[in-house]
Amino acid sequence: MDTRQLIDGILASGKTYLEKGKQLAEEQINLPEEGPERDAKIDGLKKGALAAGGLALLLGTRSGRWLTGNALKIGSLAALGGIAYQAYKNWGGADQSARPVHQLAGPDAEARSKLLLRSMIAAAKADGHIDASEQKRIEAEIEKMGLADVDAGFLRDEIRQPLDIEALVAAVPDKEAAAEVYLLSRIIVDVQNDMEKSYLQELASKLGLKPEEVDSLESRL
Repeated sequence: MDTRQLIDGILASGKTYLEKGKQLAEEQINLPEEGPERDAKIDGLKKGALAAGGLALLLGTRSGRWLTGNALKIGSLAALGGIAYQAYKNWGGADQSARPVHQLAGPDAEARSKLLLRSMIAAAKADGHIDASEQKRIEAEIEKMGLADVDAGFLRDEIRQPLDIEALVAAVPDKEAAAEVYLLSRIIVDVQNDMEKSYLQELASKLGLKPEEVDSLESRL
C-alpha cells in the first residue's frame, strides 16, 4: 500500500469538495446516521481518490465537520509535513538533520506515513462515534478500494482496535514526527467537542510537546 498516496487522497478530497462548491459539499457530507440512503451515497463513491474521500467521510463525524476548516487548507501530506517542519525548526533543541515526511524515502517514508494514518484513525475515534455499525460500513468502503489483503487488513485492524493513545505515542520516533502527528490529529478533531479537545490535549502532553510548541503549530494553521 502506498500509504502516503492514500493520505493525500483523503486530504485532497475535502479540498476538492470545497472547490466544487458549497452545494456539492453539503450533498457529500450530509450523510444520514444509518439506513439505505446513507449506504447508497457511500456506495456511489468509486475507487482511487473518491474511495479515499469515502474513507474520509466515514472517519469524520456524522455532522461532516471533517470536510471543513483547516483540513481544506492542507491538500497533501507534503503540505502538512512542510508546516510541521517549519514550526519544528524554530523549537529549542531541534535536530536540524531531521526530515519531514515528504523528504523521506523507501521504508522510512512508508513507516512515517503509516504512523500518520494511525494518528488520523485514532483522532477519528476520539469522540467515541465509531461503533460496531460504523466499523462495518468503514470495512465495506475499504473493500471497494481494491487494496491488497495485507493492506486492507492493516486498515481494518487499526479501525477495530480500541483507542490506545499510549501505543500511538510509543511509535513516534522523534519530535519532528511528533509535530506531524499532532498537526494531522488537530485537522481531524473538532475542538468544540469536549471529548476530542481533551484527546488532543492529552496527545500533545504525551508527545512531549510544550505549550509554546503547540501554539506554534496552531498558529501555522
